[in-house]
Amino acid sequence: MGDFSAEEVGRARALRRGVWPVALGGRVAALGLMLGLGLTTGGAGLVAAFGGGTWGGRVAGAAVSLVLLPEVLGLPFAARGRVVRRRFGLVTQGWGGWWADVLRGLLISLPLTFGALFAVYALAGATGHWWVWAALGAAALTVVMSWAAPMIFEPLFNRFTPMEPGPLRDALLALAARDGVTVEDVLVADASRRTTALNAYVSGFGRTRRIVVYDTLLTTAQPREVELVVAHELGHVVHRDVPRGTALGALGAAVGVCVLAAVVTWRPLLDLAGADDFADPRSAWLLAAVATVGGAVAGPLGCAVSRGVERRADRHALELTADPAEFIAMQRRLTVANIGDPDPPRALHLMFGTHPTPAERIAAARAWRPPAPQDTF
Repeated sequence: MGDFSAEEVGRARALRRGVWPVALGGRVAALGLMLGLGLTTGGAGLVAAFGGGTWGGRVAGAAVSLVLLPEVLGLPFAARGRVVRRRFGLVTQGWGGWWADVLRGLLISLPLTFGALFAVYALAGATGHWWVWAALGAAALTVVMSWAAPMIFEPLFNRFTPMEPGPLRDALLALAARDGVTVEDVLVADASRRTTALNAYVSGFGRTRRIVVYDTLLTTAQPREVELVVAHELGHVVHRDVPRGTALGALGAAVGVCVLAAVVTWRPLLDLAGADDFADPRSAWLLAAVATVGGAVAGPLGCAVSRGVERRADRHALELTADPAEFIAMQRRLTVANIGDPDPPRALHLMFGTHPTPAERIAAARAWRPPAPQDTF
């Protein structure tokens, strides 16, 4: 790890030692809550207490309890992680802004959870083949959310302004044009009001596609480094990673619903959960518990797929710019500014890492060679 000083590596590892125990503790606590209420009559009792005796009340009670209880349980872990990151200079947002973000998240998740549970339990009460329609609905919802995230949800948490005309904006648009990617605009996100971390991404579809650059990246990195970050993100567009990921996510959601249906209708589990039948909304915590376990089991596989996608985007950036030296400078800049560990523990990386490690990315850039010119006759 000669690309990073002992002080930089030590600082990153100190941050990891401060953050990861809290993050893992939050995950374990959330899983414990789901299993504790989903595999006992506690969840059914909560749903009945929140929602009363009517079917609609129980659906509402299930939605409220499933959103609020995990949120309340997770707040101390999230707050502690935030304190640690603030100590390392990564957090710039005040507590008032943080609480506002928590509230915005609840205002999004509560209606979505209620709508999903209403649909599932209405179908379960109407037909024995409810899982077929629920699987199709989950796939469709995945596609809709992929479109809605950049267009509806992103503006709720950040403000975006057009990048000022100038050499960098021209260079980014020229980079996209050379890559054959149609871009509507180049926007700057006001990330600095929350963090000092650096990032950029390409958002939207078709005519709504735009390059988004964190204001922190503009004030910290060299223009050529910004181009390298955007070149990586353009690689995701060229290789259609978002549509592919959306399609894979939709398929996974549909298959997941089918597996969930087979598990949550198993009589012994329903007895544990205190539900006479799955169509009773009191089984909602059982549904959530099984889904949480499934997500935990599938998580490392999803991370492995993501790392492969990111490696391909890195190669694309190198092929588009033919500038491995600046790519290495960019990776070093991002790692140091974000206080990332250049070479984290292997087990931790395999379980939760969505990108190759900085050391791996730099090594790949050093090993990269431009393709040999093709002979023409």
